[in-house]
Amino acid sequence: MRQVPRTVWLLSAGIFANMVVSFTFVYLFVYLTGERGLGVASAGLVAGVGGVGLIAGNFTGGWFGDHVGHRRTLLAASVVSGLGLLTLTALPTPALLVVLPLCQYAAGAVRAANSTLVAAAVPPGARRQGIAVMRFAGNAGFTVGPPLGALVAARFSYGWLFVADGVGTLLFAAYAAKVLKADPSPAERAAVAAGGPGVWRSLRDRPALLVLLPAIVLIDTVYRQQYSTLPVFLADHGIGTGTYGALMAINGGVILCLELPAAVALRHRAPLRIVGGGLLLVGLGYAALLPGAFRWAAVAMMVLLTAGEILYKTPATAYVADCAPGHLQGRFQSLYAGASVSGTVLAPVLGGAVYQAAPGLLWPLCAGLGLLAGTAVLLAAAPARGRSRAGLPGGAAA
Repeated sequence: MRQVPRTVWLLSAGIFANMVVSFTFVYLFVYLTGERGLGVASAGLVAGVGGVGLIAGNFTGGWFGDHVGHRRTLLAASVVSGLGLLTLTALPTPALLVVLPLCQYAAGAVRAANSTLVAAAVPPGARRQGIAVMRFAGNAGFTVGPPLGALVAARFSYGWLFVADGVGTLLFAAYAAKVLKADPSPAERAAVAAGGPGVWRSLRDRPALLVLLPAIVLIDTVYRQQYSTLPVFLADHGIGTGTYGALMAINGGVILCLELPAAVALRHRAPLRIVGGGLLLVGLGYAALLPGAFRWAAVAMMVLLTAGEILYKTPATAYVADCAPGHLQGRFQSLYAGASVSGTVLAPVLGGAVYQAAPGLLWPLCAGLGLLAGTAVLLAAAPARGRSRAGLPGGAAA
């Protein structure tokens, strides 16, 4: 961990504090159907539009960073998101369809900028540790945030959550402005990019990435069924919210305890093999539900799912960073960031449709897709390793 620069620790501290108050969108649906008085369908539309903004921000935030600087992108997006959140409760409901996706878009750009700043600050051999530190901070903050948000909402109102989130995001921008180094000048960025290949050519030169990114979209859609169809499935079989809450506690607690040590312990192992193994475990997690809705099956599912998350998320992010040319680091991180949150929109829509049409098909389908994604990444690891030894583009060790 000594290779992780001070800048990463400082940025991660800010991410932790910001995530503590980033509970707005956890309670967005409750706010829309409660204090706003919207029906379930209308609230779903507003939340869905916001989710599209989040994915778009993740996919494109790195483009802004590569062109104007990642620090500038982080600061500007944080200010836009913070100001938007502060005004949200005072806006008429139709205006939410514009302001909410704008806030989410900015939040997605912040997420991509955070990953890129960490990837750029840490030497290639220590990127997994640096990214694990950032993820630990974010997960720890998110573990604290929702219970705190529930207390605030119970004592005051859900509207105060937006205010707290907005203020916290603006404070994060002020803090980041103090602790982050200035961006390279336009001339320095142009010198780095001069003669360098474009995004699509660089991706074609790195075929393992062309397998990894779709696999991450697939696994994220499968993985996030735990937040959408899983609680419905459990409730339909008489397993209440207490059990579901305990499952979420298992997930959060194990990740906080084990993800950082696992990243350090496996830092010299081939990343794509670790990622592929993690995706297989996610698939096997849903296979644990095939015997039926039993509590032991749900616990086994969550243990396997959590182990898979620990194995794949940090090494996959670091692998993309190691593969990226210097002038494309932001755009490569954006591609991964967008893929890794795509399930926020796809999971409830696709999973809900399958569960409604054929409930017995959902878990076998999730298991099969997880195993397919993992197998594809493992197969891509062998040629990527060969390219690394030959010194060809995309030569991050597989």
